[in-house]
Amino acid sequence: MIEIKNLHKKFGEKTVLNGLSMNIPDGTSSCIIGKSGCGKSVLLKHIVGLLEPDQGEVIIDGKNISKLNNHNLFELRKTIGFVFQGAALFDSLNVFENVVIGLYEHGIRNNKILEAEAKRTLIAVGLLPNPDEVSEKEFFNEWKILIEKKPADLSGGMRKRVGIARALAGSPKYIFYDEPTTGLDPVTSEQIDLLISDLSKNQNATSIVITHDMFSVLRIADNIAMIDEGKLRFEGNLNDFLKSDDEVIREFLERYRKNSKFSSS
Repeated sequence: MIEIKNLHKKFGEKTVLNGLSMNIPDGTSSCIIGKSGCGKSVLLKHIVGLLEPDQGEVIIDGKNISKLNNHNLFELRKTIGFVFQGAALFDSLNVFENVVIGLYEHGIRNNKILEAEAKRTLIAVGLLPNPDEVSEKEFFNEWKILIEKKPADLSGGMRKRVGIARALAGSPKYIFYDEPTTGLDPVTSEQIDLLISDLSKNQNATSIVITHDMFSVLRIADNIAMIDEGKLRFEGNLNDFLKSDDEVIREFLERYRKNSKFSSS
């Protein structure tokens, strides 16, 4: 479980987080939403230990992040997978190298283990076929073609899937997604949302999705946390969020009402 307790953060004179408290239950798919600049990404950086709070605590599985030494923080990060905005693949590395780089950095050098984990995760994200459904030769051929490609050879949706495969490598307990559908067309965005939802159910991981896209929220969320002006505006389930009478929430939802795919009723 992830617990955020009275988190404060300022950059110069600008207050970004202002007493934020919330919990992220294990085994759920939680979306953290809010307007641009509300503090979503800053919160995420606190959770993974990239920023230290001015005040307050981030506690993961009973461990206060800001109290951990470098070794223990490194060990804790092994339980976290991270999908960056835009996938953030390394241009000079091929697909295989991009997927296993985190495992390699954590000391795994056995190529059989790395290859097995790359196959598992690339199958999970739909870039490789299920080996039970194709011949061994066909699977091997698709594997060899895929893993030798560089990011420049991939579509936006494929790059995002490789980024998710990298996050899944090592079977982390928590997977963070930072604006996973930014820059993707509507069809590909829906495919990525459905993939995240499916992985949350089948990979035994807690998913935390930072997004401003209500369509993604509708497809993904078990729980929603809304940040407004550095504070928690709402925390609860999707149904309660859609029925809320809160003025800020209604304004946030209003942008989507005209689209026939969305209804808050």
